[in-house]
Amino acid sequence: MTTFRRHYLLMSVGVGSSLVLSRVACAETNSLNEADPKAQAVGYKEDAARVDKAKFPGYSAGQTCANCSLFQGKATDAYGGCTLFGDKQVAARGWCNSYSNM
Repeated sequence: MTTFRRHYLLMSVGVGSSLVLSRVACAETNSLNEADPKAQAVGYKEDAARVDKAKFPGYSAGQTCANCSLFQGKATDAYGGCTLFGDKQVAARGWCNSYSNM
């Protein structure tokens, strides 16, 4: 293997890992915060297990953003888009009062 090929392969691996890391970092920095006024308006929780069932009687076990019809990511994604929150990413394991499975 020539020196050029070795250098190219090493650089390719480095660039590939950087892209994966930057995508993960972007999802985390662009994620919806529970303190956001829009999130609070619909009772968004990043973890559906922490939903106050007395305050949100419409919540049922098993409802998460990942299986909501408003979720724009894949069911296997940790975060994904939501039609309610524009460019903000919601946690797939999250929940809000606008949950819909239609």
